[in-house]
Amino acid sequence: MRRNSLALSLALAIGLATATTATAIAATPAKATTTAKASAATAGLTKGPCVQGVCEYTLANGMHVLLVPDASNGQTTVNIMYGVGSVQEGNGETGMAHLLEHLQFKGTPKHTNIPEEMKAHGVKYNATTSLDRTNYFGQFPASDKTLEWLLDLEADRMVNSFIARKDLDSEMTVVRNEMENGENNPVNAAHERLMSTAYLWHNYGKNTIGARSDVEQVQIPNLQAFYRNWYRPANATLVIGGRFNPDLALKQVQKAFGNIKNPAQPLPKYYTVEPTQDGERRVEVRRPGDIKLAFIGYHVPAATSPDTAPLQVLNNILSYQPTGRLYKALVETKLAVQAGLGAQASRDPGLATGMVVVSKDGDVAKAEQAFEQIVENLAQNPITQEELDQAQQRVAASIARADDDANATALGLTSAFAQGDWRLYFYQRDAISKVTLADVNRVAKAYYVPSNRTVSTFIPDANPQRAVIAAAPLAADVLKNYKGGEAKQAGEQFDGTPTHIEKRAERLQLTPTLKAVLLPYKTRGASVQVAGQFRFGNEKELYGVYPNAFVGGLLMMGAKDLTRDQISKQLTALKAGGSVSGGSQSLSLRADAQRDSVVPVIQLLTQVARTATVPDAEFEQARTQAITSLEMQRQEPQTLASEAMAAHFNVWPKGHPSAYRPLAERIAEIKALKVEDLRAFKQQFYGTAQGEVTIVGDFDPAAVKAELSKAFPGWTSNVKYAPISTRYNAIAPVTERLNAPDKANAFVLARVNMPLNDTDPAYPALRVANDILGGSTLKSRLGDRLRQKEGLTYGVSSQIRADFSLEGHDDDGYLMIYGITAPENAEKFTAGVRDELAKFVATGVTEEEVKTAVADILSSRTTALTKEQSLVSVLADQAYRGETMADYARRTEVYSKLTAAQVNAAIRAKIKPEALSVFMAGDLSKFKK
Repeated sequence: MRRNSLALSLALAIGLATATTATAIAATPAKATTTAKASAATAGLTKGPCVQGVCEYTLANGMHVLLVPDASNGQTTVNIMYGVGSVQEGNGETGMAHLLEHLQFKGTPKHTNIPEEMKAHGVKYNATTSLDRTNYFGQFPASDKTLEWLLDLEADRMVNSFIARKDLDSEMTVVRNEMENGENNPVNAAHERLMSTAYLWHNYGKNTIGARSDVEQVQIPNLQAFYRNWYRPANATLVIGGRFNPDLALKQVQKAFGNIKNPAQPLPKYYTVEPTQDGERRVEVRRPGDIKLAFIGYHVPAATSPDTAPLQVLNNILSYQPTGRLYKALVETKLAVQAGLGAQASRDPGLATGMVVVSKDGDVAKAEQAFEQIVENLAQNPITQEELDQAQQRVAASIARADDDANATALGLTSAFAQGDWRLYFYQRDAISKVTLADVNRVAKAYYVPSNRTVSTFIPDANPQRAVIAAAPLAADVLKNYKGGEAKQAGEQFDGTPTHIEKRAERLQLTPTLKAVLLPYKTRGASVQVAGQFRFGNEKELYGVYPNAFVGGLLMMGAKDLTRDQISKQLTALKAGGSVSGGSQSLSLRADAQRDSVVPVIQLLTQVARTATVPDAEFEQARTQAITSLEMQRQEPQTLASEAMAAHFNVWPKGHPSAYRPLAERIAEIKALKVEDLRAFKQQFYGTAQGEVTIVGDFDPAAVKAELSKAFPGWTSNVKYAPISTRYNAIAPVTERLNAPDKANAFVLARVNMPLNDTDPAYPALRVANDILGGSTLKSRLGDRLRQKEGLTYGVSSQIRADFSLEGHDDDGYLMIYGITAPENAEKFTAGVRDELAKFVATGVTEEEVKTAVADILSSRTTALTKEQSLVSVLADQAYRGETMADYARRTEVYSKLTAAQVNAAIRAKIKPEALSVFMAGDLSKFKK
């Protein structure tokens, strides 16, 4: 009973073979000397294909039987193979297939002591578990009676094995010892890490023996369920090879297996596909040992790929001893004591695995580098026709030697069975003889590349350091005597209605240009929210200097008598959060404090805002981070689409503060910034004498008012504030496709302009319309079609933007739709967006849709008045507009009374589907018309 170890077979193939190729080629089939002439009329059997003397039969229950007769051979081999291995194990089940293999020798009610019975019948037996299959085989001197007995045993333990707790307990130490033996071996340890690193998702990355915790804690009901699910006739293929009577053998098979029924539930399908590797991966293993070695793995196609045979020939050329390229370059030069490359063809895409071994004091990194130089640079030094001819001759000779033993063929068919069909055993051999020089050099260039490489290195270390993670206690034990602290101060039952809020709010005019709104009430934990928004600058003064507004992101980096670290520590000591930031025309101050700390926090943030110094080192760090952030976005589909849209809808002249600047230009601007210019910009533009301060929560109004009267009024900007006016512009529609190579997702962005101010009577209706069109991916017109019905996207949304100005003149509004999709679906997704928008405008919305959308909006407006974090923003906006909660209530009432007719009238008046511009960014090579 054993696991099939690729690591060990590689070590033997590379280290010991002189006229043998790597694993896949060594397993060439034998040629049967006698053709199976069993009658197809055998009851309950259907005759299938025959290939070079190997014939297939199928029982009525779906079990396949392969006969490989050889009358000249004095032995008979029985090999039963099941299509289950470690790949079929789920989470928490690792090692189950291998553990089940062990328990299959613990007996059935009929065969209570299988090892003893095997010995009594002269059967040499074993079993192996691999990635895609498990097989049980026995070999014995040819005997019809022994064959009949062994077939009866295999049929019996297919469905009647005990799989008992007592057997699991006794076998556990055996399996654990096998596991520990593998862990002792540096080859196995390094190979295990290679596989787990090379495979992110596919179970080929998990060792067949399983995780120790899974094996030690496996439950008998789970193991029995695994057994009943996978051990069935329809998942088995039986091979009989050597000397036997084909007709009699088929009758014996029918007698033993024919009446076994399959479980009602179908076999599960394994559908995980390992994604293409996108860069080299490395892992290092440190353990006591006496050698150094490196495994170098490359993902290769599955066994049925036309590239499998060329890869096997290529590996033979590179690894053959003593003329292979790797042997001559590494072993003969004493860079390594062993070197080679092999691939075990498998059902799903596998791994071609190379190995270099050096002495304990050798340079494994240098040997690995030499290996990669040879394997990955075959385009510069291609394989020759002479090398190909010699490799194919070696394979042919190996086949001729293996053809003499039908028993070996009976076992050799196991690998082909695991790959998907026993006939691959012969097909692959034939394919190798047809490989051309172009094939070999093509596959080398396709798969042996650095981005497809995974390296696992074993470094001997007599005293390896381990960070052992101890088992955690149960939560119930940890919390047994836990009491916890006292509950936070409870807040009042706040009445969040507009009328009540307006009664409690105090609106102050600190100066002619500076307003404040205070709303004190008891909150949970005595929390307080502070928001300050201060305005300065104008269109004329910002020309040519607006890049220096970069300073707004550096204000918390240091101030007079305060380092960045000291600012952070003071906020921590005050149990508060706070920030000061700025833009080209505004300075923002936000704080989350408590009753006892709100005044000191305002003092601290005011000091930071007024005296921010922009230290040189912090400036350089921030500049580097900003440039890196922009550079990272260059090839992102969302960035490409957004940049294209911004460029297309730009109406401002070059140099205007609001003009679109390409990403490269913005990066150049940041690179050209000078810290002294940033400081001068702050000195010239910044101030807190014009704006609004809003405070909501548990605070002392008198203390706060006293602080506000000192903190903000005296700091006046040197530049008069005037907002930059924005107006509607009709923009001609375009459709642009932007290439983002090798990106798995595409981003689609669509926009159409409309004249819209947030005081426009149509705005509430359009907000409701947007909620219906694309307010939610899971429930909206766009979401229902593109996600729920057609499955084209994970997320699609729409947005209506209304412009704002105190005078109500600015009307630069638009509708924007955006979503993600697979590149191959981008055109279909876009067509769906256009079609859905056209239908939306043409047919309008229903009363029921309006009712649902209005309820959603009213819920949001109500909720905004019950939390201090959102309420502070509502009051700040009102302060700027010169409004009160009565205006908020009035707008809420407008929403509550909207009808479908009003919403449809607004849709038809404002949204023009024919003017929609679309920007699709993704891997254009995958786009489908």
